This record gives sequence, structure tokens and C-alpha cells, in this order.
Amino acid sequence: MITLILYSKPGCHLCEGLQEKLEKIQTSPQKSGEFQLEIRDITTREDWFQAYQYSIPVLFKSGDIDTPDQPIPRPSPRMSVTQLEQMLQKYLE
Repeated sequence: MITLILYSKPGCHLCEGLQEKLEKIQTSPQKSGEFQLEIRDITTREDWFQAYQYSIPVLFKSGDIDTPDQPIPRPSPRMSVTQLEQMLQKYLE
């Protein structure tokens, strides 16, 4: 199963908006079980904070032993759930 990693922090409205949209896609009947969503709070680790403090929300497709995590371009906050779902199709294949 594919895992999407969302780097965020508490109180970030852009992060919360993207997380909400991803959860809607994840729980929709058509896409149920297509990916897992892992939320990483950048305030819990200094390396994450240094890397992403100015760029959250940051989204990655989790890699495996042979493949590093792959960044996914940040979607516009104005993007609808349907538009986000269509964009993610490219990365979930």
C-alpha cells in the first residue's frame, strides 16, 4: 500500500486544509484503501523543522528500501478535493 507523508505543524491552516482534503479522498468509497496518510509534525524533530519550517505543507510519496521518498508538488490551497484527487492519480500509480 502507498503511504503519503504530510509534513505539517499545529496551527497551520494550509496544512489543516490539505490534510482535510486528503482524508476526504482517502475515505471516499471509490478510493478507499488506495493510500495511507502519515502526518509528521515538524515541531517534534529538529531536522524536520529545519528542512520544512518555511515550506509546509510538504507532501511526499513514501519510498521503499531501494527508492527514496518522492516529493509531490504542493497543491494550491484553492484546489478542490476532485482536482487534488486527479493530481494525485499521477503519483499513486
